[in-house]
Amino acid sequence: MTNVNGHAKEVKSPRVAWELRVLGAVQGVGFRPFVYRTALAYGLGGWVRNDANGVSIHVAGPENVLEQFQHDLVAKAPAPARVREIRGTAVEGAEESAEFRILESEQAAEITAAITPDLAMCPDCLRELFDVKNPRYRYPFINCTHCGPRYSIIERIPYDRPHTTMRHFTMCARCAAEYEDPANRRFHAQPNACPECGPQLALWSASGRVIAERHDAVLITAEALLEGKIVAVKGVGGFHLMADARNGDAVGALRERKHREEKPFAVMFPSMALIRDACVVSPLEAQLLRGPEAPIVLLWDLQELKCGLSKAIKPHNPLLGVMLPYAPLHHVLMEELGVPVVATSGNLSDEPICIDEQEALTRLKGIADLFLVHDRPIARPVDDSIVRVLDGRPVILRRARGYAPRPVTMGQAASEPIMAVGAHLKNTVALAIGSEAVISQHLGDLDTEPAFRAFEDAVTTLEGLYESEHVRYVCDMHPDYASTLYARRTRPRDDSARRLALPANAWKTSRGGRANRPGEPGFESDSDASPSTESEPSVLAVQHHHAHVVSCMIDNELDGPVLGVAWDGTGYGPDGTVWGGEFLLATRGAYRRVAHLRCFNLPGGETAVREPRRAALGMLHEILGETLFDMHALAPVRAFDAESLIIMRQLLKRGVQSARTSSAGRLFDAVSSLLGLRQVNSFEGQGAMELEFVAYKGSDATAPYHIPFRDEVADWAPMIRRIMVDLRNGRDIATIARAFHEGLAHLIVEVAQAADEKRVVLSGGCFQNSLLLERSLDLLREAGFEPYGHHQVPPNDGGISLGQLGIALNLKPEP
Repeated sequence: MTNVNGHAKEVKSPRVAWELRVLGAVQGVGFRPFVYRTALAYGLGGWVRNDANGVSIHVAGPENVLEQFQHDLVAKAPAPARVREIRGTAVEGAEESAEFRILESEQAAEITAAITPDLAMCPDCLRELFDVKNPRYRYPFINCTHCGPRYSIIERIPYDRPHTTMRHFTMCARCAAEYEDPANRRFHAQPNACPECGPQLALWSASGRVIAERHDAVLITAEALLEGKIVAVKGVGGFHLMADARNGDAVGALRERKHREEKPFAVMFPSMALIRDACVVSPLEAQLLRGPEAPIVLLWDLQELKCGLSKAIKPHNPLLGVMLPYAPLHHVLMEELGVPVVATSGNLSDEPICIDEQEALTRLKGIADLFLVHDRPIARPVDDSIVRVLDGRPVILRRARGYAPRPVTMGQAASEPIMAVGAHLKNTVALAIGSEAVISQHLGDLDTEPAFRAFEDAVTTLEGLYESEHVRYVCDMHPDYASTLYARRTRPRDDSARRLALPANAWKTSRGGRANRPGEPGFESDSDASPSTESEPSVLAVQHHHAHVVSCMIDNELDGPVLGVAWDGTGYGPDGTVWGGEFLLATRGAYRRVAHLRCFNLPGGETAVREPRRAALGMLHEILGETLFDMHALAPVRAFDAESLIIMRQLLKRGVQSARTSSAGRLFDAVSSLLGLRQVNSFEGQGAMELEFVAYKGSDATAPYHIPFRDEVADWAPMIRRIMVDLRNGRDIATIARAFHEGLAHLIVEVAQAADEKRVVLSGGCFQNSLLLERSLDLLREAGFEPYGHHQVPPNDGGISLGQLGIALNLKPEP
C-alpha cells in the first residue's frame, strides 16, 4: 500500500494470540529458556511450560512477529533439541499477555513427550571444569541444559528434577538461584549440582573399603591405572572396566578375568591428537567423536602406532573402536592420566553392565582391583553406542547412550500402544507412541538370566515412562526366542535351538520350498501371524527378515514395494529352514520371497554358529558329498581330529542335528574357514570379519566370482568350486576374498534386475561389512537402482524391534 506521495505506507500487523504445541525431543535440552529469551527479544507476552507431550507455548503479539518467532523455534533451537513438529492454533487473549513467563510443568492423561538421550559434556561446562576460579573446578558432575545425564536418570515424564534420580540431592542456594534464573544456562537443568550439594566420588577397595574421596579418589585411580591395575569406574549409564591401553599385561589380565578371549576392546583417548596418532580420522568421524552423542567410532588404524597401544586390544583386527571423554568424570581422570585407556563395559561377557556400586562389588569381583564410584543413582543401564562411517555417512551398529531412546518417525500413527520385543540377539525393544517408535537402548543377547532380567526391565521401563497399558505385543516368529516367550508370557528355557532360529523339534533336516501364504495379491502374508490363544495377551508374530527389511524402510521413510535384501546369520523360516540369505519383494505389511541363497546343512546345530569349520563342512558336503572327507588338503577338514571328523560325517550323511540354512552369514563363515582364516570363533562374526579385512588387501580391479541365479535360487556352488581351484593353484587369499565379496555384490544387482523393483534396501548383520555394503550400493547405483542402507537404527538385530512395529501397524492379527 502507498500514500499520496507514492511512498510505502507501514501497515501495522494485528495483535493476535497463538497456542503452540512443540513436539519432539524438547525436554531437558534448554528449550524453555530458549523460548523465553526468544519471546523477550521480540517483545512478546505469554508463557511456556513442559507437558506430557513436549512443550506448550501461549504467545501474543503482532502476527508477523509471531510468524518469525515460530520460525526461530526450529531454525535456532538449542543443538541437542530435535523439533519434530509445531502445531499452532489461534486463541483468545491477545491483549491479556503483557509479559512472558515460564510456568510449572503440566501433567496429562496421555504421555507422548520424547525423552532426551544422555548428552556429552558441552564446551561451556568443559571450560568451567578446568577453570581454577570456577566453583565447579574439577567437579566431576558438572552439567547444564546443553549436556549431562538424561535418559539414565529419568524415572517419570515430564522431565523434572523430582522425577529423576537427582531428587535425592537438595540444591544449595547458589545452584537453586541458577536453576530458577531463565537467563542462566542452568535454568531447570535437572541434574544441576555443585561440590557443596551434589554427588561425590569415592574410591573403594575390592572389598568396598573407602580408600579416598572427591578429587583424591581421581588421583589415586590414575596412579593405579598407570601401575597396571584394573579399575571399575561408574560413569553415566553404568560401569566401565578401565586399564592402561599401553600395558600388555594389564590388557591381558582384563581379557582373562572378563573371559573375553579376542573380541576387540574400545579405547578412550585423552585427546583427538592422540587418536590421530593411532588411526585414520576423517572430518565426519572427528565430528562424531566430538558431538553430543560421543559414540565409540570404529576407525582404521595406522600401521605404526605412535601412542604405543598394546596389540592385545584388538587381535587380528585393523579397526579400533575409539572414543573421547564424554562425561566430566572422564575428562578429569584423563587429564590426570594423559594416556589412552581401555574402557570396556563393566560386566562379564554376555551380561548387562553394572549400574549400582554394591552390585558391582559382587558381579565384578575378581575382575576389578579398585572401584571408582559415586552416589548419583543410575536408573537403567545405558552402554556406549558404536558407530561406523559407511558409504560416507554414519551407521549405528549399537544404539545406546547418546541416541536412545530418541524416537524414530514411522510415518503412520498407531491407534493403540504396541510393544515390539525384538530378537534374541542384540536385543532392543520398541514402543509405538502415536506415529513414533521409542526404541530402548541396546540390551544385548538374551542368553543369560541377568540379560533376560534387563530385557524385562526395559519393557516395563518404556511402559512405565509412557504410562502405557499396551494392547498388543509383536514378536519374532521363532517360538523359542526369549523375547517371544516373554511376549507369550512363558519363561524361556535353556535351549540351543534358540540362536539357530529353529524350534526345538526342528533339528532334522528340512528341504521345504518357499512358504505360500494368503495375503496381498502377489505377496505372502508377513506375519504368518501366529494368532493369540485365549490364555495369551494379544500377540502378533512376524518373520525375522521381513522385520529387517521394514526396519530399513522406516529408517529411510519408504513405504513400498521394495526389494529387500536381508542377509544375516540366522532367522526362523516359515518353511522349516534357517533363513539368512533372503531377497524379499516387500511392503510394510507383506512380503514374497523372490530369491535366496542355496541351502546347506549345519552339522551340530548351535555349535556350527561358533565354528566356521562346521559351516564349511556343511557347505562342501552339499556339493562334494562323501568325497569331501578324503580331501585332507582342505583347511576345514584338517581342522578336525579323526574322531571328530567321523562324527561330522555321520551328522551330514544322516541329516540329523544338522539344520538346513540359506544364511549368508554362515556362507561367510564357511569361506573364512575354507581360506584358512578362522576355524573357531571366539566371538560372534569373527570369521566373517577377518574375511572382510583380508578382502580389503585385494585389488579393486579383482573380477567377481559368478553366482548363477535361476529358479529363485542363487547357487554359490560354482563359486566355491572356483575358490578350491584357485587355492590349489596358489592364488593370493586376499584376491580370492575380494572376488568373493565382488561376486555377492554383483549377485544383488542381478536379482534386483530380475525382480524389476527400482528401490532396493539392504539390511541384516552382513551389511555391517563395509566392503560388501559399499560395493553393493555402488553397483546398484551404476545399474540405475535406488539403494538404501541404515543410518538411524542398526542393520543388525538391534533394528528388528522397529521393523516389528512397522509390520504391526500394517497387519492386523487374526481374530
